Amino acid sequence: MRTMDELGDVAAFYGHFADHEAKGESPTFVRWACGVAQDPEVLALLGELPVAKRQPNLVFAAARWHGAATPSHYEDDGGLRDILLAMWPRVRETILTRATQTNEVGRSATLLPVLAGLPGPLALVEVGASAGLCLHPDRWSYRYLHDGGGESARIDPPGGASPVVLDCTVTGPVPIPPSLPEVVHRGGVDLNPLDLSVDDTAAWLETLVWPEHEDRRQRLAAACDQVADVAVDVIAGDLLTSLDEAIERARAAAPGATVVVFHTAVIAYLDEGGRQAWPQVVTEALERVRADGGAAHWISNEGMEVLPAVSGTARCEPVGSGFCLALDGQALAWAHGHGRRLDWC
Repeated sequence: MRTMDELGDVAAFYGHFADHEAKGESPTFVRWACGVAQDPEVLALLGELPVAKRQPNLVFAAARWHGAATPSHYEDDGGLRDILLAMWPRVRETILTRATQTNEVGRSATLLPVLAGLPGPLALVEVGASAGLCLHPDRWSYRYLHDGGGESARIDPPGGASPVVLDCTVTGPVPIPPSLPEVVHRGGVDLNPLDLSVDDTAAWLETLVWPEHEDRRQRLAAACDQVADVAVDVIAGDLLTSLDEAIERARAAAPGATVVVFHTAVIAYLDEGGRQAWPQVVTEALERVRADGGAAHWISNEGMEVLPAVSGTARCEPVGSGFCLALDGQALAWAHGHGRRLDWC
């Protein structure tokens, strides 16, 4: 996952997105990104946007929100180019007012082996929480599959199988837990926390799911239905300045619980200064908890280029997964960005 700083060169960014992120995941997005990268008229429109708003996932979702057909080719009637040029003022407004707050519940499958290995109960603090779907790792069912086929393990909530079943292919000595962790607090920080009780929140989240990923779309809808009425304590704020408040609220709500600060595909959206500052911000915040007698840990799951000091501690090379899963700054595994695969080192 590339960082937002690189969006200064829109054509190069979209070309990279086609070749390295959409390839093998979404034929529609490959065609769209390649088309944008070679289209001066559309590149000029995108170049007028704030840098952070030029990202393919956001532009493509906004175009789909206004009717861009999927699957489609770039220049089809009703395809991406047609909608961008014909409806640009409306698409632009959506781009400026919305965000790529993809709430991929499947990432819980790659986080679970780390979460379940920590001393419970757990007080979860997710930075970049969006609608908070990843704050419910104890509510989903999990099916871990050996690379090459065959079920390795299935884990269900104590009350029985969940309508949300997360499949994850695994390699290496993944510490698959026998049961789900006990979660006693669900909170976090987001610039714009999403409320699932608002009518179009779930619809926007579904639009952010890539066109060919119908399994993810169905899973998202089921997850939203299951936890729409479950309260989460996500505060509106910047993760660099609001983390201490979120941690304090977690400790007040769940005294004695292990505080777990975690994030997936979030830090890439910070500028270079923010990305460099984040490890120190979170480390110092957790050190304050420990100095006060509490237990605290940091789980990161970000693209390998996002936190290079963390990715650099990995003891194996990535195979088919581009996210680095780490605990307290030490890499443990490589993970697929949507939670489909986990390669343990």
